Amino acid sequence: MSDENHQPGEKSEPPPEDRTRAPGADVPQDRTDDARGDGRADADRTGARTGDGAGKAAGAPGEEPAHRPARGATATGRQRLMAGLWPPRLSRAQLIVALLLFVLGLGLAIQVRSTSDSGTLRGARQEDLVRILTELDNRSQRLEDEKRGLESQRSELESSSNQAAEALKQTRQKARELGVLAGTTAAQGPGITLTITDPHGGVEADTLLDALQELRAAGAEAIQINDVRVVADTYFTQGTDGVLIDGRELAEPYAFKVIGNPQDLEPALNIPGGVVQTLEKEQATADVVRSQKIVVDALRPPQQPDYARSSQ
Repeated sequence: MSDENHQPGEKSEPPPEDRTRAPGADVPQDRTDDARGDGRADADRTGARTGDGAGKAAGAPGEEPAHRPARGATATGRQRLMAGLWPPRLSRAQLIVALLLFVLGLGLAIQVRSTSDSGTLRGARQEDLVRILTELDNRSQRLEDEKRGLESQRSELESSSNQAAEALKQTRQKARELGVLAGTTAAQGPGITLTITDPHGGVEADTLLDALQELRAAGAEAIQINDVRVVADTYFTQGTDGVLIDGRELAEPYAFKVIGNPQDLEPALNIPGGVVQTLEKEQATADVVRSQKIVVDALRPPQQPDYARSSQ
């Protein structure tokens, strides 16, 4: 039946079961999967090369810089600070300014440290500071009294009817005062007695000179050490057997007779780092006694100047 209807030149249709089979159905399933996998791998490699080129050229979104947080993560304050500071990008001018600031800060630190370390009264006690302040006030008061005395003498000379007699009176009084200072006149008055005992022989000439300077600065008007009158040109030397004053050897103990205000003289010897503490370091003792009557009777022979003459 089929042979009869078949015309020459016409293609015979496949059986129904052949039309329903999909193309390539006769290919094994495992080969089909391998082909699909190879295609996806080639596409991935192609996309990776394309992404690398684009990322290098314009920072493609598939790649993040090393110093930046990953996409989707929030950068912390420390990470932003490190990203801004490192690597450092400093110009030459900024380096010069930084070096100058460092040198300036170092100099200021050294200055502040040296200033703070040089304070001699830094570790002093409160009572010592009060004593020093009182001594300074007393010195200021003495200078004010001397100033008022000189102004009073000038006023008396200007207001006196007999200026010649008033000038002679003040001249004689000044001569007696200068005689006390020059050591040609005995003196008496309130003051202190300083006795230095040195059983170990540690007290030298410079220590006694320091004690004398402290007494003079405290307002001492007349001083006698043992039997030697101390004047403006007195000098101390260290001999082989002990201390010499004006070439005369002194024997231990050293007795200072000082005329002045006792309330000023004694604190001057007891200030921190003063005479008393220095003597204690030398294993010597200092005994200070106040008195309302100190007699200084050691005298110096008057010296007549060879060339100096009064201008009046």
